[in-house]
Amino acid sequence: MFIASTIAESRLGPVRQTYSGTTEFPPIAKAYTELSQVVRESGLLARTPVFYALVAAAIALGFGGAITGFVLLGDSWFQLLIAAAFGILFTQVAFLAHEANHRQIFSSGRANDRLALWIGNGIVGMSQSWWATKHTRHHANPNRVGKDPDIEIDTISFLDEDAATARGLRRWITLRQGWLFFPLLTLEGLNLHALAIRHLLSRGEVKGRWTELGLIALRFAVFVAPVFIFLPIGMAFAFLGVQLAVFGVYMGASFAPNHKGMAVIAPGAKLDFFSKQVRTSRNISGGWWATWLMGGLNYQIEHHLFPNMPRPYLSRAREIVREQCATLNVPYVETTLLQSYGIVIAYLNRVGLAARDPFECPMTSAARRV
Repeated sequence: MFIASTIAESRLGPVRQTYSGTTEFPPIAKAYTELSQVVRESGLLARTPVFYALVAAAIALGFGGAITGFVLLGDSWFQLLIAAAFGILFTQVAFLAHEANHRQIFSSGRANDRLALWIGNGIVGMSQSWWATKHTRHHANPNRVGKDPDIEIDTISFLDEDAATARGLRRWITLRQGWLFFPLLTLEGLNLHALAIRHLLSRGEVKGRWTELGLIALRFAVFVAPVFIFLPIGMAFAFLGVQLAVFGVYMGASFAPNHKGMAVIAPGAKLDFFSKQVRTSRNISGGWWATWLMGGLNYQIEHHLFPNMPRPYLSRAREIVREQCATLNVPYVETTLLQSYGIVIAYLNRVGLAARDPFECPMTSAARRV
């Protein structure tokens, strides 16, 4: 009986996943209150309009260069390089839309909402209302089972019990999902656009539905239509495919390292705000280049503790948060970008083991691989 259970455990992993809760992470009284006071007194929540104006100008110059290249290259397969550049630029705009949704850019909430709508829908092609609702739920309960939409089952399973329900093609993917994660991200750009349209055409109430749809239609007319007008049909599809693939991989590679592989919180656990945000988040080292590459998401711990903190102040807040964590003996997790990807792949592969058939004969399975 012991041998059988050992074999099942080694082949399947823990079918019943153990979640972290109040026992493992006891609440820390006043931890966030004290931290917040120091951050406010340090002026790290002040708006930085000059910084964001410079970022916007740099992105605008990038678009200007990409458009010029598109016109000058004409009917050439070098256009695929321009397509990749557009994928990068759209992701950088998505970072700005994310920051506007968090009220980081302007002091006025309405101004931030309008900017997020205009650039999120009109330039990136995502639905601002869908993203804001989903992302707000994530920030309130990161990595909490049943409450964080970012760990809900999709093509990828982030929880053992979800992986165990996989059947058919999804089961085949789940068994290999760690290694397939980045290849699957090439489809994430298309998925984000499809989710936006599905949300805006749903029967439920959507505030500003027609405004969002109008902006997405305008984006289609300004960006997608010219590609098919000025390029041969095959090249046009290739151009759009490369742009979507780069956009999807860049977006996924920027958001995935933040929480995947960190503590998963039990549904009924009672954690204080500080512990909940710090213990479920991971920072990426690298300084200014990582901040530019990931739009500030490399300081995920600080971003979750202070969602409305402008990007330029996150590095300074990091020192204050690290000191508080050391004082309270709370682990502060920070890795390199490549290490974080390794952690994510290993975690997804481990979760994927739960999709294996517990009644499959090991000898038969081995023979099939031969």
